[in-house]
Amino acid sequence: MPTYLYCVVTPDGADAEQFEVFQSIHEPALSKHPETGLPVRRLPVASQMQLGSDGQRLSNKNLDRLGFTKYERAGDGVWEKKAGHGPPSIKRDDD
Repeated sequence: MPTYLYCVVTPDGADAEQFEVFQSIHEPALSKHPETGLPVRRLPVASQMQLGSDGQRLSNKNLDRLGFTKYERAGDGVWEKKAGHGPPSIKRDDD
């Protein structure tokens, strides 16, 4: 299940305490704090694959194990595979 970041909204509209909630992607966003009942809003968070909440990216080994393919830029229009299945490198078509 994904982790979502929420913050309590104060009466003047400012953001206050932040907290994380594990929710199904199909559940609607919370509108109230689950413990205090105070109004909350979900904060936008940059999308990146993370392991836990400490910001560490998944290693190439773990990406491979989980079935993902990862390519990294190797030069002008050339990408090399670092994890997963597929060709060892891909190249942009020149017109």
